[in-house]
Amino acid sequence: MTPPPARRRRIGAKGTTPAHNLPRRGAVRRAQAITTYGVGSLIAVDHESFIISGLDEADQSWSVDESPRIHERRLARLLGVDYFRLPPASDDTSKDGLRVRRFPLMHSCPECTELQHHRDFNPPAGRSVCGTCVVDLVPSRFVVACEAGHLGEFPYWQWVHRSPDRGSTTVGKCGGRLKLRSSGRTSSLRSILISCTCGRAPEVSMEGSFRRNALKDLGLKCRGPRPWLGTSAPTKECGLPLRTLQRGSSSVWQPVLKSALSIPPWSNGRADPLAGHWEKLRKYDDRAAVAVYLDAIFDEEWPVSLDEVMALLDAEREEDPAGEAPPTFDHRYRALRNKEYERLRSGNDESEHSRDEQFVCETPLGDQSVLGPLGVTGPMLVKKLREVRALKAFTRLIDAESTTDSKEMPLSESPLRWLPAMEVRGEGVFLRLDEDRLGTWEKAPAVAARVKRMRTAHQRVLEQRADDPSRAVPSPATPRMVLLHTLAHVLINEWSLEAGYPAASLRERLYAADDMAGVLIYTATSDSAGSLGGLVAQGEPELLDGTVRSAVHRAEWCSSDPLCMEAEASSTGGTNLAACHACVMLPETSCEHNNILLDRALLIGTPDNPHLGFFATILAP
Repeated sequence: MTPPPARRRRIGAKGTTPAHNLPRRGAVRRAQAITTYGVGSLIAVDHESFIISGLDEADQSWSVDESPRIHERRLARLLGVDYFRLPPASDDTSKDGLRVRRFPLMHSCPECTELQHHRDFNPPAGRSVCGTCVVDLVPSRFVVACEAGHLGEFPYWQWVHRSPDRGSTTVGKCGGRLKLRSSGRTSSLRSILISCTCGRAPEVSMEGSFRRNALKDLGLKCRGPRPWLGTSAPTKECGLPLRTLQRGSSSVWQPVLKSALSIPPWSNGRADPLAGHWEKLRKYDDRAAVAVYLDAIFDEEWPVSLDEVMALLDAEREEDPAGEAPPTFDHRYRALRNKEYERLRSGNDESEHSRDEQFVCETPLGDQSVLGPLGVTGPMLVKKLREVRALKAFTRLIDAESTTDSKEMPLSESPLRWLPAMEVRGEGVFLRLDEDRLGTWEKAPAVAARVKRMRTAHQRVLEQRADDPSRAVPSPATPRMVLLHTLAHVLINEWSLEAGYPAASLRERLYAADDMAGVLIYTATSDSAGSLGGLVAQGEPELLDGTVRSAVHRAEWCSSDPLCMEAEASSTGGTNLAACHACVMLPETSCEHNNILLDRALLIGTPDNPHLGFFATILAP
């Protein structure tokens, strides 16, 4: 294999011989390579800054030799790939790792205050120090990005040489050298001072550089830089407005993650023996035509039986949304969730269990009638489950869930037949709410009015974050969705206190729609925390009854009351009501909706209207 450029760095283990003579710089967990430090993100290692390289095979930015394949047919079909791959490991057995490139390239020296390209400091090979002062260089704290996902260097030269009225920049270079220093008076942008030795421009601070139109006033537009793809990626003129960002800002990189549970008949986790043939097989309705096709593509014995192929074809057709118009991605993703809900409700029979089965969902043995007064029904013990979470793309500046036309940036220049993914094996408890009682409750005027306030606030946030407000997706806030979401949070908090689970090791999966009213709480880590049967035991009706009652009673009181309960709005943009970090909010890894659309008043009611809560009857003296 042709070695990559010498300036690349990789992130892997320390103390082993690196492949291609590339030095190791730090280590990240496999899960972080999907959720935190995925392709296109920035990572700080010691005093240096790098960007995670893309997945182009010709660029060798990700060694697939150390990336085992993951198979999850339902999710792969949704995302248009054949399979997934685990990120390279960063342990002592790893010969390779994630490749990175230095970014940003603009650095400053704290001694001589020079501000210039990294190579212009003449650093020794493999080090990031000033060749003159022999002190560590400081990567630029500021970068620029556009809503299409491009990322570039902050235009320091144009910022210094701008005209007094903030108009267009001076044409041509002045021949001077940029300097960066801090006045030390405050920690604000006003104390960061940039100057040029040409003497034609006064020393200016970075104050005002974060204004929405700051770079537009300089006549600057995005030119389409994609540093994570390196020199192999052609620069295409973008033309969108640029925004200044801090290098470590969460707006610099936001992953687009999609996940699916492995459910029958795709829950054996094996490689798909008919990969690449399903689209053609779907055209045949009768067994004879399918058999003829299988005979044509396999010279020897079929890897699967004809009955199994027909069952798989039927399962795929069931997940296709009904309707004449071609289904959108969102429609197909909802269909995937609908199928999970059906399987969680029905479970799988004891006879279906096998050594390779990765989904075992059974009805508890206890008397479920004890849950009737709570309005809870249909608990299921998910004794074995597997979830695959795939990194589909990433965005900058905008939330990928805010618009139907989101600016998703692909992970490679050329199309790939795989995506990075992680698999989580664990267990969980699934429960539903009684449809009759739920239907009556959600029609109450007080409930509808309270949720309408949240939905209006959330819709406003979605429109503000969308590139085109008219195309913003509708808010998912409904009475049953907010109720199920808040219930899931209080149950996770309760189990973290009573059953010994760290809250961050549990995760919610909501099924809230006109024909769905359920929640799955399951172990959400790839390690051993909470995967030894303890969570499943909490799903037995007697224990679950006590857990729900205790969780609801605990939600009656918050250390921030009465402010928390009586708040007209909370969280960013008013997307929560009675919810704060002292009562129902969870670690971000546990929540599907970033800790928004929560209201414990829908569980327990308010002092003025105690009957507002779905569980108000169990709180009555």
